[in-house]
Amino acid sequence: MDTLGGVNDAALRRTPFFEQHIELGAKLVPFAGWEMPVLYEGIKEEHSAVRTHAGMFDVSHMGEVEVEGPGALAFLQLMLSNDVSKIEVGGAQYSCLCNEKGGVIDDLFAYRLGTDRFLIVTNAANHETDLAWLGRWSHDYDVSVRDVADRYAMLAVQGPHARATLERALGLSLPARFHVAAMNVGRRPALICGTGYTGEDGVEMLIDPEVAIPIFKELRDAGVIPCGLGARDTLRLEVCYPLHGNELTPERNPIEADLGWCCKEATGFIGSPAVAAARAEGPAEKLAPFTIEGGGIPRDGNPMLGVAGDDAGAEVGVVTSGTFAPSLGIGAGMAYVRPGVAAPGTEVEIDVRGRHRPARIASKPLYSR
Repeated sequence: MDTLGGVNDAALRRTPFFEQHIELGAKLVPFAGWEMPVLYEGIKEEHSAVRTHAGMFDVSHMGEVEVEGPGALAFLQLMLSNDVSKIEVGGAQYSCLCNEKGGVIDDLFAYRLGTDRFLIVTNAANHETDLAWLGRWSHDYDVSVRDVADRYAMLAVQGPHARATLERALGLSLPARFHVAAMNVGRRPALICGTGYTGEDGVEMLIDPEVAIPIFKELRDAGVIPCGLGARDTLRLEVCYPLHGNELTPERNPIEADLGWCCKEATGFIGSPAVAAARAEGPAEKLAPFTIEGGGIPRDGNPMLGVAGDDAGAEVGVVTSGTFAPSLGIGAGMAYVRPGVAAPGTEVEIDVRGRHRPARIASKPLYSR
């Protein structure tokens, strides 16, 4: 997921669900070049709906790239950090797209639609960058790289009752987690993906824009709660999913971000020597979750201070994402910290607008059912 950012309103794009957002009174904000709903009734209410029942998010701003041809597998082994050969047809896999220095250009999902056909879903702010990067390296392979973002509207339906509600409302048989299936939705071809960004079960639906609004209305009538980007951010933070632009940047490698599990250096992906070196040597900083003990809500950029020994009063890290975590009832976040501070249970302080708030390094995830 991408970070919020100001954009000239005149240049903002709108998704196929825009009129629904207006009708429902959503608060709209600029987001990665799009005009997107940050909330409807309220972040806490929408967060709770996903944790306890089912919520849906318009994620049509995200990008899609189709990679197809006899050289598709070999090409994606070069481009993506994970072992793409392990994806069966109908499977899904999380990966990083790295530069030559091992920095994370983007984090994304790859779906294998056929033996030689893959769909890559990119973060909205990185779509053009990703597309150009893939195109740059594709010339030596028998492969076609196509921008297919305009082909789809995308709706994420998440929560403990999401699958049952979706199957009942639309009469679908949904794929399992980390699988993708082609089927008709609203009598139009669609892809249903068993993935998401909330820590709850559910699916992401890539559907024809022409049937997007009727599907949205059917799900709302079935009791699925429309949710904005605000709840999507609090949900992902509680389960410690990284956000590109905050935890992930071209200057940070996957080992620092605790994403070594999705890096298979033996495949020889771009940046793999740098990633292997970071794994062997250990990173200078590590990404760690934390909770605030008592009052205070951390925000991006807040300094983290040590409280013991030589670290007492010294800056030992910087908050990359911080918020009030509704499921926990406290302030929480993630920060890059020195390795000696990263152990769960370590006491620290967060400088929140000049007030030092007692905090503690935690284990992943911060929230679990």
